[in-house]
Amino acid sequence: MEYQDIIYQVDDPVAVITLNRPEALNAFTHTMLAEMRHALAAAEQDERVVGIIITGAGRGFCPGMDMNALDSISGGGNAGGQDSTNALKAKPGDQALGDNFQVTYSYFMSIRKPVIAAINGACAGLGLAVATMTDLRIVERSARFSTAFAQRGLIAEHGISWTLPRLIGSGNALDLLWSARKFDGEEAKALGLAERLVADGESLATAVEYVQNLAASSAPKSLQVMKAQVYRHMNMQLGEAMLETNSWMAESLKRDDFKEGVRSFIEKRPPNFERVNVGAE
Repeated sequence: MEYQDIIYQVDDPVAVITLNRPEALNAFTHTMLAEMRHALAAAEQDERVVGIIITGAGRGFCPGMDMNALDSISGGGNAGGQDSTNALKAKPGDQALGDNFQVTYSYFMSIRKPVIAAINGACAGLGLAVATMTDLRIVERSARFSTAFAQRGLIAEHGISWTLPRLIGSGNALDLLWSARKFDGEEAKALGLAERLVADGESLATAVEYVQNLAASSAPKSLQVMKAQVYRHMNMQLGEAMLETNSWMAESLKRDDFKEGVRSFIEKRPPNFERVNVGAE
């Protein structure tokens, strides 16, 4: 499919979604949000893809919603939430995770493959909220962050009031939300917002290498189940989570992946795990 505001590329085992409005530091448009959702669904259903990377073209990752769109909204226009991101009728994610993971941008967490943000520059507002919905954030040292909402007369939007405290704690989250101050990649790593800190220009290559290593050593089905466990179990009591884990563990012991994992270890060779065919499930 031809996209207007993103670039979508697949090079087994990696899918890369590049936000492609470099003249605007890749600020979101309603079209870009719809195209990103569509591309995520395509990557989820592509058996070649083990992991998905989101990055920005040029000097920015995403500074939030395009100011022209915000001006239209402040004048009474469409706020562009769930309806705008459903424009291409894509339905990524596992409905079994529940309705919590199908509200606006929470669908990122229901994508049944790793989703990694390679943050190469400005990341603010909705751009930061979306980054917190990804599974891992690989951040360049000079990347610049801000929640921005308070300085626009807004509240903590798009689920960031749920994701940010879980990543960096309630006090740090309130500091960043209240002050909307700017901070760099070094502080993002110190706070716990970034899982990897890399030199400028290296976020995408590092993310690609990470996915390649996963594909070479980890069972894609195991990655899928582990992601579901982490996000589901954050909303459960310990006992309930343990019972579900016990049930899913019993299922994993019956899969060919378990046999291959044991056999490859005994034979001292790399494992050859089956790829996940989401569309067939």
